[in-house]
Amino acid sequence: MRKATAITCVFLDVGGVLLNNGWDHHARRRAAKNFRLDWAEMDYRHNLNFATYEEGKLTLEEYLARVVFYQKRAFTRAQFERFMFDQSKPYLKMIETFAHLASSGLQNERHP
Repeated sequence: MRKATAITCVFLDVGGVLLNNGWDHHARRRAAKNFRLDWAEMDYRHNLNFATYEEGKLTLEEYLARVVFYQKRAFTRAQFERFMFDQSKPYLKMIETFAHLASSGLQNERHP
């Protein structure tokens, strides 16, 4: 019988695990409606740029310049960013679970 291997590290994605998927298509659709943007154009531009943004090859400012602020708008970048950030909501039970796990005192036998 094989000896069980201790779990020493847990990797997780923040979006969809500790937080909701804050900038998913539902949130983008709400943004398009709230700011009176053309949803199809915004979605198309998002799909062209988001992977590059997620890889860290675009800043948020560059992403928004390509997706929203490629033309003059009746609202500010700060207003749009505030709306965007407000879409992220915590999954409190998951945060609590991982906080409990982190403070449980479980340690790697080789590195107490």
